[in-house]
Amino acid sequence: ARATTRGTATARRARARRGAEERRAIARRAMTRETTTGGSVRERASAASARVRDAGASVADRVKWLIALARTRGGDDAWLDEDGRNATTRVMGCASASWIEAVVDEASGRVRARCASESDATRGYGTLLCEALSGGTVDECLELGDDFVDAMEIGIGSKVEKSRTNGFKNMLETAKKQLRTLRADAGGDPFPSLIVTADEVRSRGSFAASQASYLEPDAGKVKALVEALSTKKIGIVAHFYMDPEVQGILMAAKASYPHIAISDSLVMADLAVKMVEDGCETIGVLGVDFMSENVRAIIDEAGHADAKVYRMAAEDIGCSLAEAAQSESYDSYLEDASKTKNSVHVIYINTGLDTKAAANAKIPTITCTSSNVVATVLQAAAQIPDVHVFYGPDTYMGGNLAELLRRMTTWDDEDIKAMHPAHDTETVKALLPRLKYFNDGTCMVHDMFGEDVCNTVRAFYGDAYQTAHFEVPGEMFKLAMEAKDRGLGVVGSTQNILDYTCARVDEAIERALPEGERLRFVLGTETGMVTSIVRAVQARLRAARDAGVRGVEAEIVFPVSADAITATGDAEIPVVPGVVAGEGCSLDGGGAAFPDLKMNS
Repeated sequence: ARATTRGTATARRARARRGAEERRAIARRAMTRETTTGGSVRERASAASARVRDAGASVADRVKWLIALARTRGGDDAWLDEDGRNATTRVMGCASASWIEAVVDEASGRVRARCASESDATRGYGTLLCEALSGGTVDECLELGDDFVDAMEIGIGSKVEKSRTNGFKNMLETAKKQLRTLRADAGGDPFPSLIVTADEVRSRGSFAASQASYLEPDAGKVKALVEALSTKKIGIVAHFYMDPEVQGILMAAKASYPHIAISDSLVMADLAVKMVEDGCETIGVLGVDFMSENVRAIIDEAGHADAKVYRMAAEDIGCSLAEAAQSESYDSYLEDASKTKNSVHVIYINTGLDTKAAANAKIPTITCTSSNVVATVLQAAAQIPDVHVFYGPDTYMGGNLAELLRRMTTWDDEDIKAMHPAHDTETVKALLPRLKYFNDGTCMVHDMFGEDVCNTVRAFYGDAYQTAHFEVPGEMFKLAMEAKDRGLGVVGSTQNILDYTCARVDEAIERALPEGERLRFVLGTETGMVTSIVRAVQARLRAARDAGVRGVEAEIVFPVSADAITATGDAEIPVVPGVVAGEGCSLDGGGAAFPDLKMNS
């Protein structure tokens, strides 16, 4: 029977009454639940998790309870006021603008926490978090893990729900970071940094000052370079890892001469081809030897064998990875691989052309870069039944690739298919035991991100955006992957890192918070990247300023140790990145700089 219009209206009113009653019931539960003040920080956090779980059978019910809690709990003193909402208290990686302040009360020596958020649900969670932290010791608060957020069972469904959970975890990390800083201080942040605004670039620490000094090069040098390049029809392709002083001059010259490009190794050769097709007769390659070889080969393949390609030094400009692939142990590795059924060799582009050719004579070989290694391996597994993938020579990248695949086995099929449409949880699990990687090849630059550096990053920059090149050691990779899981990190190539940084800055510009905000990025790769990052970020900030958006800043953190820099004896610039005369890098340091690339200076 068809419902009458009157009956339909009555049903709607009944549903509305039930909904209102349900909301009032949730609010009553939120108001009548006692604040958990007894016990340890951990016990209070566990009790908070139980309160959220008990609030309803579904995720929606629990979130409604958090919203009701936010709307009924406390007076004005329960929330962080406008003056307290600043770059220090801002929660990065949270979908809504949120803040938390954790301080130590001078009288009691105990932690006191307050929060604020534009989201009622986040403010409700923040209320529970502040109740758990407040009254605890600094040690108790720092020992609190974010597993109590998972125990609330509010991020077990859609991507929106998982994003909300990540934001909640990041709020805890922001509070812990403030407490770590208070404990250390009284010395402040341990690593130097550059702070980029629309109007200036400020440095913290002598290392950062040495980087910043190269961003505004001598106008006479720039003019002379442009005249020489244009007269002789020379194009320049340089790697992101080049000396910052050289990059500074190149970027300035590019403003008046178009045939200059700074990129990752994948793009250098393609850009060189375009320069030749646009009229350049000669290409100068600023990078290590394998980059020059790639440029020569790709230009020839494009039909421009008459174009000249120059390296910038007569001596070998080496690469520890390329040398590892020319060793007897790598030959043995390939011999074993060639005897395996359905095997394919995926070789990193950071190797010589002769190495690639010799490998391909033994086993089918595909060249990859850090930006497409994951896609290459997954594509091979999709095309070749029961394929055995042998990756080399970079041990760190191989280990990190295996770690990423292991993490993917815990993802939803939807997330895996976003990486490659032919795969799901079962196919990734099947691939893992058939992935092998060489165990004796490292990039000496990325090897500098040792355990001490990673521990310091985790302790003082846990709430910052973490960036890591695929070649960094496993500990730095895991740190960035953990941050990525919380929406605060990227792992990939130099171009991936640059794109990620710019995307986060674009988001902050779009938010246009009245109080402004400062984004922090830990640069987990070679320090030469900073020139391109600063240029790209500042261009965005200046465009935003001209459009009326002010107050957005980006801080680039250099995780460096004394082992990664060299004293100059100059009073104004006392240190520069790298080690003396390219003698090699300490494995205990951090904030890497590539000695061989300095031969292009």
